[in-house]
Amino acid sequence: MSSNTYTCCDDTRRAAVDAHATLNGIDYLEVLDLDAPAGSPRQRTLMVRLLKPAPGALTSDNVRIVGGERIRGIGVEWIAVASAPPAAATSADEQAFFTGLPQADHVLLVRTDAAGDFSTYHLQLAQGPDTDTPLPDFDPRLSGVAFAFKVECPSDFDCAPRNDCAREPAPPPDIHYLARDYASLRRLVIDRLTQQMPGWRDRSPADLATTLAELIAYVGDLQHYRLDAIATEAYLHTARQRSSLRRHALLVDYAMHEGCNARTWLHLEVGGGAFPLPGDLRLLTRVPGVPDRITPASSDERTAMASAPLVFEPLHTATLREEHNEFRFHSWGDTRCCLAAGATHATLRGHWPDLAAGDVLVFQEVRGPLTGAPEDADPSHRHAVRLTHVRAFDGTDPLTDPLDTSPITEIRWHAGDALPFPLCLSAETDAEHGAVLIDDVSIALGNNVLVDHGHSVDGESLGSVPPPRLQFPPPAGTRCERVAPVALPPRFAPSLALGPVTRQGTVRKRSIAFGVRREERVLFDPDASAGAALAWRVGDAIPAITLQGTLGGHDATWTARQDLLASGAGDTHFVLESDDSGGMQARFGDDR
Repeated sequence: MSSNTYTCCDDTRRAAVDAHATLNGIDYLEVLDLDAPAGSPRQRTLMVRLLKPAPGALTSDNVRIVGGERIRGIGVEWIAVASAPPAAATSADEQAFFTGLPQADHVLLVRTDAAGDFSTYHLQLAQGPDTDTPLPDFDPRLSGVAFAFKVECPSDFDCAPRNDCAREPAPPPDIHYLARDYASLRRLVIDRLTQQMPGWRDRSPADLATTLAELIAYVGDLQHYRLDAIATEAYLHTARQRSSLRRHALLVDYAMHEGCNARTWLHLEVGGGAFPLPGDLRLLTRVPGVPDRITPASSDERTAMASAPLVFEPLHTATLREEHNEFRFHSWGDTRCCLAAGATHATLRGHWPDLAAGDVLVFQEVRGPLTGAPEDADPSHRHAVRLTHVRAFDGTDPLTDPLDTSPITEIRWHAGDALPFPLCLSAETDAEHGAVLIDDVSIALGNNVLVDHGHSVDGESLGSVPPPRLQFPPPAGTRCERVAPVALPPRFAPSLALGPVTRQGTVRKRSIAFGVRREERVLFDPDASAGAALAWRVGDAIPAITLQGTLGGHDATWTARQDLLASGAGDTHFVLESDDSGGMQARFGDDR
């Protein structure tokens, strides 16, 4: 457990650990610099002050220093308790200085092999160099500390501490600088006339000044429309008409894409034991007069679909559990805490053995930090993360907080899902709301499913390929050879009765199996971050349609492609094209 996971205003856990009978931890760290005795290397001696006497059996393997920007990989030459410094590695002046420190048996001396740079480093006390497990009888929250080697060096930068829980800046005011349509031009001219003629009060259409303002706005609107139309259609990235886009795209040999559908993470609140996600599940936006749960092919579904709601469908299977509906964060007994921006790990309250790597949690603010009211929660403070590590056991026993033995579960998530904003966990309301401490300002939601916009339709018939009417010219040969004519495949471009067809974003997933590198196109990568499931190139979107037919007397499945340039004669591929009226046509190859 890293000590910088949370940024808390009240460090009450330090006092609680100090009052504990056996639990120890780091109080603070000092870098010996200007006060170093003669002969002692500056900025290479770290004095780690502990809450209780330091254990004497520590070695350099129990100390790990990470961080830095220009200087990395700081090593440890030796480690000792200040009350008994090593005689072979320290001078007489250094020994006198260390033993004369207040409560020298509480100070752990760490001599590094180099002095770091001006950036922040992190010192961690652990049981070994390759583990994050705290030392025996050491609090996991106080087993590490952040520090800087150059704390006594002058710096040109601002020395004010960074506030990780600072309020987000207010959005800039919506000021309209460019007036290009009739309404905005009329308002602009009238405002200008008001400034030039303070005594003008008549705004009626019969007023000469109003008529003049509207005339100027009308002419300006026409001129701006003409200029905008010419400039818009002249460039690929601004053209709005499909004909213009096709012409620009063909000039650079670029296939114009058709966009893609929406995709989001959806939280499902379920009851009962663990059960798999139903395969025919469809999710509709709310329809008045229709219950929240409807049966497929029922009258309620027909009523709902008649209102043309938005339909979403799951993109993967999942196992849903009632106990995973909601999780609470564990703040280690501290108050007024938040997860800092950039955090990739946290601790959940409770024992969750079924939570596993690959699961997706959604962090959500559910209460206003200043009022404690649910309606004051910031709806933008929601963030989905994909877990990469879950630790619910300490050996065979459930993981607990050593201070109060309450069950906890430690989680880590993908680095790509690092928090983009500080997530408030606990707070103190303002004076108008009683100035009381509140917990569970933000929670974690489980049972999350990736869904995308679209309604699956089965059973539409596109007809059959018509018989050929034309033939290829006979091949060159002797006049006596009779060669059977080769039929020319007819053009078959059936139109779809329903549309438009959903286009789903895809990504390329690379993997190695049995020493063979593979690359496949999938809807999303289940091993990537939760945010990566919502990011893709629009040009990689593929129509969500599959055709079932008969080819050469055998059943065949035809899959959609962006183009047929890389398709062979035997590939069952087709392209779905749209016209200006919104119609959809399937285009097949010519077997060549």
